[in-house]
Amino acid sequence: MRSEITIDLGALRRNVKTLLRALDGAELWAVVKADAYGHGAVDCADAALAAGATTLCVATVPEALQLRGEIPTARILVLGPTSSREVAQARDAGLALVVSAHDIPEGVAVHVKLDTGMGRWGTSELPSLSREVVGVMTHLATADSDRDFAGVQIERFREATDPLSHLTRHVANSAAALRLPEARFDAARCGIALYGLSPFGTDPGEDGLEPVLSWTSEIAQSKLLHAGESTGYGRRFVAERDTWIGILPLGYADGFRRDLTGTEVRVGGERRRVIGAVSMDATAVELDRELPPGTPVTIVGHGMPLEEHARVADTITYELTSRINTSPTRARRVITDS
Repeated sequence: MRSEITIDLGALRRNVKTLLRALDGAELWAVVKADAYGHGAVDCADAALAAGATTLCVATVPEALQLRGEIPTARILVLGPTSSREVAQARDAGLALVVSAHDIPEGVAVHVKLDTGMGRWGTSELPSLSREVVGVMTHLATADSDRDFAGVQIERFREATDPLSHLTRHVANSAAALRLPEARFDAARCGIALYGLSPFGTDPGEDGLEPVLSWTSEIAQSKLLHAGESTGYGRRFVAERDTWIGILPLGYADGFRRDLTGTEVRVGGERRRVIGAVSMDATAVELDRELPPGTPVTIVGHGMPLEEHARVADTITYELTSRINTSPTRARRVITDS
């Protein structure tokens, strides 16, 4: 076994309940784009809906069509831009689309996106609203880092849409759902918190969240480096003294990035440092003694939070989970229901 990814749908359902309590009456819309941030879109979508989410959000029409085939009655909103061909597919599949321009397609439910400060998709002024328009929305740029600017965006949205309270208005992402009650409106589009990861890069338990994904592997080989010997490409780690190392049978092709050198994993329950260059299919860890092949290694979970790896790699947990390779040729995927 190279590695094993375990998805705890019980934890996901509890996260849904936590978010619903925070939203205090607003709907929770589950963002399951990018294969549910690497967690498995269909399984996570099913679990979220069963726990009380009312809509599924994806980035593309192909993502939505995959879900439609598995969950035929779900409300599905496509957040990203669509071509004319995809509009026709959305119409046939009963999808809802986000529109960022004044050209409103016919015969399909539309949510108009207002750009209040993200500076990406969205229109600066609301268009004339046809009967196809069922919602209006915006996207917060700094809900996790700059509450003042998030407040500016929320007020811009409120002023622009107050006359449209008969439509569904949605603003909040995970960070805003947890910390900005003024962003609730009618619904919140929550992604990262759904999977038990902190949108603030801190301990998710601070907001009552439980990580859904864990990732384990094992020692494939232990070897002794004598002083002056090295491991890996570029000789980035040279032993200063006789040092035992363990080789893990995974690397950046599995989603364990090259810039995770220096992070820690748990080897046989003890924290050990990743050393040398992470290879495509192998990673070295520093040991204090020889350990047998098969010694369990926890990469994420059980005292190894993903947020720590994100800090080492100077990135966010969203990027790390969405890049984990869960192909059966690289990892075994297990669904649990705690």
